Amino acid sequence: MSKRTASPRQLSSGSDRVFEGLILALAAVIVLVFVLSVYQLGTESWPALQKFGLDFFTSRVWNPVTGEFGAASMIVGTLVTSIAALAISVPLAIASALFVAEYAPKWLANPVGYLIELLAAVPSVVYGLWALFVIAPILGRWQTNYFTSPENVQTLTRCTELWNNNQTSLECFFVPSSAAGRGLALAIIILTVMILPYTASVARDVIRLVPQDQREAMYALGATKWEVISRAILPYARAGILGGVILALGRALGETLAVAMVIGDSQDILKSIWGNASTMASVIANQFGDAQEALHRSSVVTLGLSLFFLSVVVNYVARLIIARLTPKGIQ
Repeated sequence: MSKRTASPRQLSSGSDRVFEGLILALAAVIVLVFVLSVYQLGTESWPALQKFGLDFFTSRVWNPVTGEFGAASMIVGTLVTSIAALAISVPLAIASALFVAEYAPKWLANPVGYLIELLAAVPSVVYGLWALFVIAPILGRWQTNYFTSPENVQTLTRCTELWNNNQTSLECFFVPSSAAGRGLALAIIILTVMILPYTASVARDVIRLVPQDQREAMYALGATKWEVISRAILPYARAGILGGVILALGRALGETLAVAMVIGDSQDILKSIWGNASTMASVIANQFGDAQEALHRSSVVTLGLSLFFLSVVVNYVARLIIARLTPKGIQ
């Protein structure tokens, strides 16, 4: 007579079942918070969406006095600041990660890695104050010198005519439009510093996780240090590095206080990278507390709903890309 084999569930103890129920409950809480967030933001945003429809996302007019609200300039400002900061910070972050993981001796690698990670712990308001008191005066002096330079008079005259007509060109986009130092460029600089440690820390960790056998195999074939890094290390670690990039992008999209302090809070069309601008997060920070009219408040909340869905889409697309880039066998 054969013995009856007990199933894994029959062998599990009562504590295992309690732990399983706890995990399911916590997972359900996360889903519940997501659903409630969408419901609450959607309810508050409905008056603005009902009045403006899709024009809310295509119109450049944001005027609380006349009751006209359009988020196009804020959406453009959010994308420009985030993508530009990402384009600058990613090469710096990967370079620093390679230095710490592959080149620096241990006595130097640990302090440098710690200092990079420390950047992520600095409060946003400290970054904003640093930008206002240190970087903004430097940019302001450079812009003043540009304005007073005789060889730039014709360019400034031509660009000023375009700006007065709410137009711009590729040349004029990089011409200073003010001498205050604050504006879109300063926001990009401060965002670059703020998001750099996220990509750098993740990239450093995944580079260190690359099997040593892959390095030794390349060296055995006579490869140089750069060939080992470019053909054995980076391809293996690319999925993890991309994960750090997306983490940094999420921080850049949602950064509020530091950007609100330096970007200038202008809802006009983006004319110059040196001019005043705004992002969705900065407008929420600057105007939510002062939004007394129901339509104004609803429009500000709609910006929050848009930013919420933008973050969800970015993370979902990132997961798809990471899944395709992850080497087979470690998924």
